Amino acid sequence: MTESPTVSKGQVVSMHYTLQVDGDVIDSSKGQEPFEFIQGIGTIIPGLERAMEGMKIGESKEVTLTPAEGYGEIAEDAFVEVPRASFPANIPLEVGVDLQVEDQSGHPMYARIDRVGEDSIRLDFNHPLAGKELTFNVEVLALRDATEEE
Repeated sequence: MTESPTVSKGQVVSMHYTLQVDGDVIDSSKGQEPFEFIQGIGTIIPGLERAMEGMKIGESKEVTLTPAEGYGEIAEDAFVEVPRASFPANIPLEVGVDLQVEDQSGHPMYARIDRVGEDSIRLDFNHPLAGKELTFNVEVLALRDATEEE
């Protein structure tokens, strides 16, 4: 009798997940196509990847990750003051508004307005889930070896 495959490095994992933060569901693959990733190459957050190692097809588990295992702690150096005059008139300057900006090389970066001052706007470049405890409910649906192209 052959042993059932388990989630291990180089396996394409097909799974369903539900993510909760502070008891609220904020993301889920339920009712959609399963989420797929290759185990062991850093496609998903490190704590979840470690927690799924060794799971079998059909197995489910709940995993709670600390901020360090998820999207990290809130980094104070990820807050940047920008002159209010730098913002186009069509952008609503309100706390919580998400923006896409470009770095000096022209690469897109995402930020959220953290504070609106008289002369400047403070942008938060932390991941929206930084500093949060994450609770995942995961179910492994299928496993297969990754191809060379993948």
